[in-house]
Amino acid sequence: MTVITGTAPPLLKAYYQVLKGGIENYDEGRELAPLLADDLEFEGPLAGHVTGAARFLQGVKGFIANVGKIEMIQEVHGPGGSAVLYDAHLPKGIVRFAEFFTFADGKIQRLRLQYDPAAYIAGGGG
Repeated sequence: MTVITGTAPPLLKAYYQVLKGGIENYDEGRELAPLLADDLEFEGPLAGHVTGAARFLQGVKGFIANVGKIEMIQEVHGPGGSAVLYDAHLPKGIVRFAEFFTFADGKIQRLRLQYDPAAYIAGGGG
């Protein structure tokens, strides 16, 4: 499984470590929760606009349970955020994701996720 490069902020490295760690290691998000602002703003094709880290932790659990491999394609980092493009290998196919992060106070404050929801569901995404 390809991981994010050494140029990424430590916060982002830790985030992707959890995503690729498998559901057996997810432990209800105990490692992921400290990386997220309590009032995290999340936006994605299936979830819509959601506020709150607790809601995100429930939603991402399905992704973690189904992803077998993450192949990083490109990443861009700035002082207040990052953008990452990757292919997620799901049980029935590969789906391309783009994630846009905003950081504040050492945590992920905002996360915008782009992908084809029909391809995600057809690929076996949760």
